[in-house]
Amino acid sequence: MRDPVFPLSKHQTFRFRCSPEVACFNACCRDLQQVLTPYDILCLKQYTEMSSSEFLKRYTEASTGPGTGLPVVSLRFADAADLACPFVSDAGCWVYPARPASCRTYPLARGVSYNRETGKRVEHWALIREPHCRGFDSGPEQTIDRWVEGQQIAEHNRMNDRMLSLISDKNRFRPGPLKPSESQLVYTALYDLDVFRETLFTTGKPVKNLGGIKNMDQARSDDSALLTVAMAWVRENVFTLSQENDAR
Repeated sequence: MRDPVFPLSKHQTFRFRCSPEVACFNACCRDLQQVLTPYDILCLKQYTEMSSSEFLKRYTEASTGPGTGLPVVSLRFADAADLACPFVSDAGCWVYPARPASCRTYPLARGVSYNRETGKRVEHWALIREPHCRGFDSGPEQTIDRWVEGQQIAEHNRMNDRMLSLISDKNRFRPGPLKPSESQLVYTALYDLDVFRETLFTTGKPVKNLGGIKNMDQARSDDSALLTVAMAWVRENVFTLSQENDAR
């Protein structure tokens, strides 16, 4: 079978349009392993007007990465034979304005690497041409940059790159699996944001090692700022300082 993934450079163009008029409309919203990033969940829980705990319980399932011990949060698909996304309807996606980054990016795929010498981020792009997809039969010629702008992916990429950087720090400072208690701390801080906010600002319980973390005041009411704080807290408390304590 021919590989449906084709590397794509920034200057190359492609045609694609998805709409109810396309014969395969909604076909890509079924039978998937849809991993959600912390920023995906932030956007979805805001759009559905649910708390992070309610959203996670109703729409997701969590597992543990076997090599890292990090939590992995996936969308829970319907039990029906077609394994439909819980947000898909005959009219399309009812959370479309808050759809995950992977949905926004399709039919493109994006990877990121970092130059160790310069510290600069390098993007790698590919075009996914699945045999069933008829979206390539129409649509204007466009570049990757135009697609990213049109689908409003830039902020998702920025926040998801922060997550990738955090995972890189984990692999650097804490190679191997985390303890279950540490994995739970990561899950609460990064995915269950409303509970993490309560821990920081409401319960009165002491939270260690907050010194030097920026955006604390903004994080009281801004979820994006809170997620930035949560990533910094995980880096300091789970990946870095705990490693130093283990070495003592």
